[in-house]
Parts: sequence; C-alpha cells; structure tokens
Amino acid sequence: MKMWTAHLRPDAEPILVPEGFSWLALIFGPLWLAVHRAWIPAVIVLAADVVVSTLVPMPLSIVLDVGLTLLVGLSAQDLRRWSIENRGYLLTHVIAARDEAEALGRLLTGRPDLARHFMPPQTAR
Repeated sequence: MKMWTAHLRPDAEPILVPEGFSWLALIFGPLWLAVHRAWIPAVIVLAADVVVSTLVPMPLSIVLDVGLTLLVGLSAQDLRRWSIENRGYLLTHVIAARDEAEALGRLLTGRPDLARHFMPPQTAR
C-alpha cells in the first residue's frame, strides 16, 4: 500500500499526490517539477545546479550535483505539495491505496460531494 494526500479546492478537481521517493524527479529534476507546476522549486533547483556546475571546482561539483539530485528525488513530492498549497488547495485527506485510481475511488467513497467534478454538468447534482 502507498499513501496519498488529497488536496481540495472548491472550484477544482481534487489533486492526489503520492508519498515517497520519485525516480522521475531524480532523473529529470527541474523539468519534472515544472511539469507538475512546481515553478518556484524548479527555478531554485535549476539555479542551484547552474551555480554548482559553474562556480564549484570539478571534483566537489560532482559530489554536490549528485547530492542535489538525490535531494530532489527525495523531496519532490513535498515540493509539489507546497506548490499545490500555494495555488489555494487544502490538504484534506490522507489515503492508503495501491494506485492513484484506487485512492481516487476511496476519496470519492468518503466524499461523494466531490463526484460532481467527474460527471457531465447536466447529471451533476
């Protein structure tokens, strides 16, 4: 089982964010953050990478770059949550599920009022 956090805003669909390490964030770093609309962390990570690559001597820059990459992989989901909260969403639920579809199903079971976001306008009540 994996833990998911549900972020809600009255005028939008819920956003589910998994807990744990992100391999894609480790590999793609700032690009992964930008795709997930974590703009501020993406710019900070990119700036830190440029500073390390240009101002730090070679043997130390490799160590710092590997450390920065690992840090991004470890904290990417938390940076994503921070960015989501800055967009006006509230962390409302923590859900245990195998995958995102099951987490969404459990969220909608517990909060049937959210189903209106997933139905055509004429059938939503």
